[in-house]
Amino acid sequence: MSLSDESIAPTQTTQQDTKSGFDETEPAGSSMEEFYQLYQKLLVITLVLTGIIFISVWIFYSLNIALNYLIGACTGVVYLKMLAKDVESLGGEKKGLSKNRFALIMIPIILASQWHQLHILPIFLGFLTYKVTLLIYMVQTVFIPEA
Repeated sequence: MSLSDESIAPTQTTQQDTKSGFDETEPAGSSMEEFYQLYQKLLVITLVLTGIIFISVWIFYSLNIALNYLIGACTGVVYLKMLAKDVESLGGEKKGLSKNRFALIMIPIILASQWHQLHILPIFLGFLTYKVTLLIYMVQTVFIPEA
């Protein structure tokens, strides 16, 4: 009997591995629904924070600095969307997250270092706005548990 004649029956562990980590008692659809709700919530919080911070920077500094911040914040929103798309496809054919979204922040930083109208620090801090969103969400879930 050769190896090509043998059929490998799936074991209990391989069947569980194909379920991408979802609990068997909970349907996969509701987990994805929770993921989409979380993504929408994070996106809204990020956009609200971006608006508040943009106006504050414009008032206290200048329009140029505020626009630099906005470039970074928009880059952060695109990064968040790319991250969500990677996480969404993680359960299927993909086994890990892609690394190409890290190049996204490098483009405005390199442009800022070469073009004197752009400033590196406001762009980078704008990019980190989505991290502030994650901190707000974490504090919200720890101190204000859902009913």
